[in-house]
Order: sequence, then structure tokens, then C-alpha cells
Amino acid sequence: MGEVYRAKDPRLGREVAIKVLPASFSQDAARLRRFEQEARAAGVLNHPNITAVYDVGQHDGAPYVVQELLEGDTLRAELAGEPFAPRRAVECATQIANGLAAAHEKGIVHRDLKPENVFLTRDGRVKILDFGLAKLMAPEGRPSEGSHLPTKTADTEPGVVLGTLGYMSPEQVRGQPADARSDIFSFGTILYEMLSGRRAFRGDSAADTMSAILREDPPELSLTNQDIRPALERIVRHCLEKNPERRFHSAHDVAFDLEALSTASGPAMPAPALGARRFRWGPLAAALAAMAVAAAAYFLGRRDVENEPVSFQQLTFRRGYIPSARFGPDGQTFVFTASWEGAPPQIFSGRPGSAEHTALCIPGGNVASVSTTGELLVQIGGQPIRAFTLAGTLAQVPLAGGSPRPLQENIHWADWAPDGTRFALVRDAAGKNQLEFPIGRRLYTTAGFISHARISPRGDLVAFIDHPVQGDDGGSIAVVDLEGRKRSLAGPYATAQGLAWEHDGSRILFTAAKQGSHRALRAVDPGGKERLLAQVPAALTLHDTAPGGRALVSRDDQRVALSSLAPGESAERDLSWLDFSLVKDLSADGRTLLLDETGEGGGSGYSIYLRGTDGSPAVRLGSGSATSLSKDGKWVISIPLTPPRRHLGLLPTGTGESRPLTHDAINHHTARWLPDGRRFVFAGNEPGHGVRLWVQEVGGGRPRPISDEGIETFAIAVSPDGHWVAAVGAGQLRLHATAGNATRPIPGVEAGEGPVGFSDDGRSLYVRRRPWARVHRIDLDSGRRELWKELMPADPAGVGGIPTIFLSANGRSYAYSYGGTLSQLYLVEGLK
Repeated sequence: MGEVYRAKDPRLGREVAIKVLPASFSQDAARLRRFEQEARAAGVLNHPNITAVYDVGQHDGAPYVVQELLEGDTLRAELAGEPFAPRRAVECATQIANGLAAAHEKGIVHRDLKPENVFLTRDGRVKILDFGLAKLMAPEGRPSEGSHLPTKTADTEPGVVLGTLGYMSPEQVRGQPADARSDIFSFGTILYEMLSGRRAFRGDSAADTMSAILREDPPELSLTNQDIRPALERIVRHCLEKNPERRFHSAHDVAFDLEALSTASGPAMPAPALGARRFRWGPLAAALAAMAVAAAAYFLGRRDVENEPVSFQQLTFRRGYIPSARFGPDGQTFVFTASWEGAPPQIFSGRPGSAEHTALCIPGGNVASVSTTGELLVQIGGQPIRAFTLAGTLAQVPLAGGSPRPLQENIHWADWAPDGTRFALVRDAAGKNQLEFPIGRRLYTTAGFISHARISPRGDLVAFIDHPVQGDDGGSIAVVDLEGRKRSLAGPYATAQGLAWEHDGSRILFTAAKQGSHRALRAVDPGGKERLLAQVPAALTLHDTAPGGRALVSRDDQRVALSSLAPGESAERDLSWLDFSLVKDLSADGRTLLLDETGEGGGSGYSIYLRGTDGSPAVRLGSGSATSLSKDGKWVISIPLTPPRRHLGLLPTGTGESRPLTHDAINHHTARWLPDGRRFVFAGNEPGHGVRLWVQEVGGGRPRPISDEGIETFAIAVSPDGHWVAAVGAGQLRLHATAGNATRPIPGVEAGEGPVGFSDDGRSLYVRRRPWARVHRIDLDSGRRELWKELMPADPAGVGGIPTIFLSANGRSYAYSYGGTLSQLYLVEGLK
């Protein structure tokens, strides 16, 4: 392909690799096209297991690519005809699968995966190389137009064989189009070779090798290495299915099963039942298909005391998001809410062992609770009022069907008492989040928020997750008795979602993580003794429990992506950096993004990054959660997530030292710079009070309140002259004067709308109603409204909303993040 040089980037002081295609080679159209293809395919990807591309260009007619410098060797050199130890093979394979999953999520299929294109660095990382044959595929439900990644034309027509013999999939051998499942087949050949030390398909001639790929199975791994566990062999076989429909359909699923495999210990580890996905039953296949699918997705959980794994039986198989699920009164039937393939949420019922589910005629309903008598509490018309919080009409409807009977308005959570006649609920009241049981009797209030409230089987306690900061799902597991005495039992956790009492009331089960986003299944008793029940390499959400050590749990593949329209460009660019890229600010010129990484990649204290909208690599500034970028771009206001987790800090974007910004007892939720750079406005609450707006000098001094309590923290916007702050309080969007305590109504604003930003002349305000981004521009004097833009990711499946939007000063550039969750529901058995 060309020559590779070791070089040093003088701006950042890092060593890089520069791949140069000599000018003489650049006259070869095919070679040039493949060189450019590799650079641009890898350039749109950003993942620890894919080689990073920093820059592309030409010098004296010779194209070049600036890449991450890797030190180590290729997998081919490491193998040298000898097998890896199974544990090392699984570790390497897991990283390869994660890299493939990242490429496939971008619609990029490698098509030439082989040991020569896998690199093992000296520090144990695995990197996928050479996207020269990569092809951009249209993701499900999306047209391929609109991407700027060039794809081959004539070379990729059906009938043309591309790839490397011995690692090609059957469809590649036949010259058929290759998709993500083709890469999974090639991955299977590599994993087989790592485990056995020999190629999966190799004949005396090219024709013999192609015939083996099409018609033969490689020898059993147990015959070549006695240390191979049946579970691992079944993963390899499932990758190497001749029919792509019978293979893993997602590299993410492959990585998930491999990671779950690596969490178990002991040579007698039970095998996941994914081997049942291989249909070799001839005429019986169609009749047994549903049963096989139901048994297909058992995966391993890790126990804290015994090595015996709990079992996970997959109950749902469609593509979408599952926000809630409950067992029926019989403990066998289950009821759940799902938004399949981007459709509005709907309630379904089903039973284990069947992949078919019955839709209940409750449009837009969200299951809140099921009574012992078969009555449902459902939340109808739920709308996000802040991150992780829906408010809707609470209604009652029989499980057998019927018309819902409205009970209460603006309810966030609800749960039936054991007698089936009373229920607990959570709602906003007097500027705070409030837990009531029975209705009207306040048991607990907070300036943060309450989630997953569940009444104990004896009816004497209410368990819930206590979140101290609005918009952040970190929190503690707590209980409150009927006299309002509240105790924290476990935590705090970086993320906590999902809670239910065990059937006998002896302990509370919940799903939470100390850091990152991979929530594990845990239990705590009323005395505070905690125990880990099951852990897998994904985010779990507990929905309900049933007698016999059973539970309903969803596996949630979560991601927050970031999209931006840069100055002078006509198409949005995906600027996601790691796995939870939440935009927190955009510079006035639209060229610099401030973002948080709050998932696995962000670490235990989250991470703050600065990134150019031109697609240049992000620069990590430090830990915590960002809130605002100063007008001169030199300072960031941040909220450190270490105790006491309520003060603000300053982070430099260049040289300089970070330092605390506030030293008071106020719990700070968010903040924005004022244009003069000497002051800032923040939303926060004093102990025992609701959230309000405050103004403070950067140099210190006492903060000054400028609003009443009850401010919503999901968005505040500052006018260009710094005289006004737009924020929602008591359910109404108003302007608050920074020089006093005056407020100003905004004509033309509709109920539920919040601020996005001001126009550069300060005469108009951009507003939108969460969770989506249908943004209107309102004239602040006349109230005249006009639709500015409707932002929406091209693939809506699993997308739960757009949490943040920021505009440049002239409104021509913007950036927004959108959160997506793809869920599958599982029946967990064997909990002890």
C-alpha cells in the first residue's frame, strides 16, 4: 500500500504513524481508491479497538494518512502456528468483537478481517487494521444516502469476490453482498485459529478452500485442545454458521457472550444455551423455532458467594426500548411496555416460552404496577419533564382489558399496596419531588428526584431510589416508614435504576453500578447488608420479582450520541467520542464543543472533553460534569462528582490550574457563564429548600438569589447582554432578571416548552418541548412563533429523546445529543 513513517506531532507532542502512498502509486486508481477508503472509513470511527486516524491530506501529489502509532505485532505473527491459551483468546476476541460492533453501528463492514489485520499492542490492547475493503451499509431503517463516506461501486457489485481466501464468509465466496454477519463469520475463523492453532478452512487449492467454506465444518475444537469449554466452542460454531440468518446477528452480542463467559470461574462452567440457535433438525425446525429462540439467550451471571450462575431466559426479540415490566398475579404471565422499531410505546402481555406477545389496547400507556387482584396502574401520556423522569396521568385498568379510569395527574411513579386498594405515588409539589402513601400523605421530599418507589409486602415500608441531583441517575437505595422516617441502605451509586422487594419482604433487589453504566443485580436487607447477585458486561434494569428466586430484568444497550452541524457545512457530523457523549455547551462561533462522557468510558467520576466541530480528536480536561464554556474559551465551569458533590469548580482549557469556584452549602445542579466572564448564574438549592436561580461573582462573595424556588434544571439560557436568564419555574417558562428578582413573561410560549438559547440580537428565544427537538423561534416582544428546525436522528429505534441542544450565536450551527436504549427482557431464575 505504501510507506509508513514514525513521526512526532509538534502541536500535541505525541508520536504518530504517517502512511504515505507514493506519488507513482497514486496514479493507480484502484490503489488510490483503496487507500482513501481505508483512511475515511477508519476516520469516521472512534473506538479503543480500532486504529485512530488523526488527519488526511496530500503532499507533493502523494496522499497521506496520520494515524495512531502502534507498538507490538500482528495477530498473525503472535500466532505463528501455535494456539493461544483459552483465556487470552477470549480476551483478544472480546476486544475484536467490540471494535467490530463499533464499526457496524456506523454502518461500516470491514470485509477483510484476518489475523494480518488484527494488531496486538505491547500493553495488551487489540486494534483492527486496514479498512481498505470496508463498505458502508445502510443501517436498518436508514437510507445510505446522506453519508459522506465514499463506497466502492463496480468492485462491490454482486458476483465479485472480495476478501482473503480462508477467512471469507460463504456469501463472500459466492460473490454475494456482505453485511455485518459476514464479518462475524470471519471473526469466527480467527477465534477458531486462536484456540486451535490451525486455520478453520484450508484446502490443497483455492477451489478446495472455497468448497470447505461453503460445505464443511472445521474439526471440533475439543479434538485440538482439551481445555476448550463447550460454551466457548458453541460461540465459535454459532459464528461459523453457513447460513447468515443462523449466525449471531450482532457483534455486540458476540462480545456480550464472550464477556459473560470470562466472568465465570472453574472448569465445569455451564455452557450458555446459545448452541440451541443452530437449527439442524430438518423438518422439525419450523415447529421448534419459537422454543429454540426462547432458549437461545441464556447468559452467565456472576455470584458473589457460589460459583453457580443464575440463568437468563430471553423473553423479547424485537428492536426497541422497554421502560417497564411486571409479573402478573399468577407469577407466570408478564406485562411490559415497549417501543418497537421507533413506534409509540404500547403495553404487551406474554408468557415465558413464547416469542409472541399480545398487545393490550392501552395506547401510550406505561405499566406502573399490577395488583394481586389483576388491576393495572398505568401512566398514560407520559412526557419527560427532566432526565429520567416522566410525568403523566395515572390510570387504573383491568389486566384483562377495558377503558382506563384516570386517577391522578402529573404522576412520575406509582405502586399498589398489598391490599390492592391503595397505592403510593411520586410527583412534584411546591418545587420539590414528593413521595406519598397513601395519597396526600407526604412521606419524603427532595430537591433531587425519587424513582422506582415500591411498597413492601407487609405494607409498612416504601423502598425507593433517592437521587440527589436532577438529571443524574446516580443515587442511593432508601426506605421510609409510614411515619416518614427515612433510612439509606446502600450506595451512593454512579447509576441506579430498577428496584423491587423480594416476594417475602426479606430484602430489596435493585440494579446499580459503582462506576460506569454496567448496572449489576444486587440485594440489600433492611439492616443494610448488601450482596451482589449477578453481573454481566451490560446495563441491567430490574423490573419485578416473583416467588422462587425469579425476576424480570432487561438488558439495556445504552448509548448517548452527539451530532453537530459545523459552520459552513450542509450536513450534520457524528461527533460522539466515547459511549455517552453528552454535549454541554457550544462556543459562540460554533467551532468548539464542550461535552461530558458519563458512561463506561467516562470512568467513575465522569470525564469532561473539548472537541472541535471539524471532527478533530477530543481533548480530556478532567473529571466531573461540565456545565458551561466561557466566552473566551479559556475556562469551563464544572461540578466534581466526588463528595460533597455540590460545589462548582473551574477547569482551564489550556494552561492553568483548576480551582474551586464555590464554597457554600448549596447543592449545585447546573451553571452558565454570564457574558462579562466575571459572573455566572447557577441553579441550586439550599438544604431543605427547592431549586432556585442564583448569580455569583467568579472571584467569590455570597451568591444572590434571583428567582423563587421550583426551578427546573434541565435547561437555562442567558441572553447575549447578560440581563436575562430564561428558565422554567412552576411549570412556566419566564425571563429572570440577573440584576434583581424581577421576572418577565414570554408571549407565545406553549405549555411544556423550555429554553434552547437566545438569538444573537437578544430579541428572540429558541424553545422546544422535551424530549424531542422541534425547535421554535419566538419573538420576545410580539410572541410570534416560527418553526426553526426539527432535529431527529435518522434511526429512531430505541431513541428515548434529545436531552441537550446548543446553538451558535447566529443560530446557523448547532449540536445536540440523543439518548438511545435497545432493550431485551429476560426472565432471571436461580436467585438466592
